[in-house]
Order: sequence, then structure tokens, then C-alpha cells
Amino acid sequence: MRLAIIGQQDFGKAALEAFIKRGDDVAAVFCAPEKGRPDPLRLAAEAMGVKVYQFPKLTDPEALSALKEANVDIGVMAYVTQFVPQDFCNIPKHGTIQFHPSLLPLHRGASSMSWSIICGRTETGFSIFRPTDGLDEGPVLLLRSVTIEPEDTLGTLYFGKIFPMGVAGLVEVADRVIKGKAPAIAQYEPNAGYEGIIRDAESRINWANHVDMTFNLIRGCNPAPGAWTTAPDGKKAFIYESTKRHARTFSEVKGKKIGEIVAQNGTSLVIHGQGGFIEAHRIRVEGGKKVAASESGLTVGMILGG
Repeated sequence: MRLAIIGQQDFGKAALEAFIKRGDDVAAVFCAPEKGRPDPLRLAAEAMGVKVYQFPKLTDPEALSALKEANVDIGVMAYVTQFVPQDFCNIPKHGTIQFHPSLLPLHRGASSMSWSIICGRTETGFSIFRPTDGLDEGPVLLLRSVTIEPEDTLGTLYFGKIFPMGVAGLVEVADRVIKGKAPAIAQYEPNAGYEGIIRDAESRINWANHVDMTFNLIRGCNPAPGAWTTAPDGKKAFIYESTKRHARTFSEVKGKKIGEIVAQNGTSLVIHGQGGFIEAHRIRVEGGKKVAASESGLTVGMILGG
């Protein structure tokens, strides 16, 4: 098939490589202008001799003209952060398909995997769908589920499970679409849910919440943006790897304050939260690097989150 890839970062790069490896003709790549480090998708496409476009907005007439000139059979959206209008999606002969890392219509939005973990779900997955102007609201072509293990973080869930399956899913669905064997099923709106991006307010730890909730928040924000609390000096302390333990008796928590570092366990720090304890294994204090919790400068007796 002849296709265009709209996307960025490592997922877009992996999708590009998967289609190229099969012998498909990737006629064009559309990725967002870079604001920081070089985009892996752009670098890979240029190395392969694929035409790359970086329009500030895909609503620009120049973007639509570029896709028309590419003359592709299908558009493949792989990790897209730009708004992609219907006029753009409709240009390829067989339209456009898009990847989203949740079981739509659950968890629409840019932080879908994080929210799946934070909400305590034991299952999530990915969807391939027909994009519309509504965010993640188009009819679905493929759903694949994965288990969220108790120890899974955002990183292990994405890179270990959803990422590789999602790339394979895009290839599979593109084939079906070209062959006319990809029926699109409308999303069941009564089950729909949308959440916003995980930022500072959403990733802040409230030690008065139950440790189950705090543990899920830490997992859902690891590796980014990192669940955080405040140290006594006011600096943010980001907690990454952690485990939890429920308190079984009143005597275990008697005299301990919520948010208090109550013990050091090897290289870890044990923090009292509602209903038990969070054992933090790796911490990054604002301005520093990720280190073993015991090397973070936080010590037993400190109260976090004040």
C-alpha cells in the first residue's frame, strides 16, 4: 500500500519502520515542529529518504495540498498531538485510521493510560478508530485488551505491552481497510469518559488519601510526569518506584503523622499515609536526579506534603 504517517516520537518511528519492513510505500510523514530534542520519527524518515512535513497546523492549506500531492491510499495516525481536521483525514483514498491507548470509549484524552492505572483498573488496551473532529470519538475498527498487573507503571504498561501491540494493530487494520474488510463500529456513548492531561494538580500526592490511591497515582505517573509531594524546605520531591503496605492494627500507626517518613528500609524510605504505608524506592528532589530514596536528602521524621 501507499500511505502517509501522521505522528511523532518513538511510536511514530516504530510504525514507520513496521510499514517499511513489509515493503509498503510510505510517501510522506507529517510530524509536529520540534520544541526540544529531535523527533525520532523525523530523523528516521529522513534517513530512509521519506518526505517529511512539519506544519505548525494541519489545518493550513499547505498541509492539505502536501497530502493531496502524496497521493496515498491511507493515512495512519500514530501518536498525534496536533489537531487533525476532517478535511485532512478524508484526503487519502481509503481515509485515515488512528491509534489510541485505551479501550474506547473509556479514557478519551491524552493521559488515558495514566488514568487507567490511577483509577485502579485491572484491564486496558488500545483502539484503532476512524478519527473525527471530536477527541477520540470516532467509530472503532479494532480493540485489543491487556492486563494491568498490580506492579505495572505507566512505563511498563506502555512500552512493555501497548506500544508493540499498537504498532502491529495499525498494520493489521491498514490492511483490512485497503481490502474493504474493516467495519467501523460506533462507540457506545453511555460508557464514554474523558479526562484531561495529567499535570501538576493531578499528580500531587495527598497523603491523607488511602495508600491504595496514592500507590496507583505513583504508578500512573511513572516515569512522567512523576507523582510529587513537598519536602519541608518547599521543594518538590517526585516519587517513582514504590510499594505499599496496609496497616492492620491501630498500634502500627499510633503516634505517626500523615505524610511522615517513619523509617528507612535499606535504600528506601517508608512514608505513613491513610490506611498504611508507601515505601518509596526512588525519588527525585526538584533540581536533582533520580536516586535511591535514602540518598535524596529526605530523612526519617520529616513530614511531607505540608
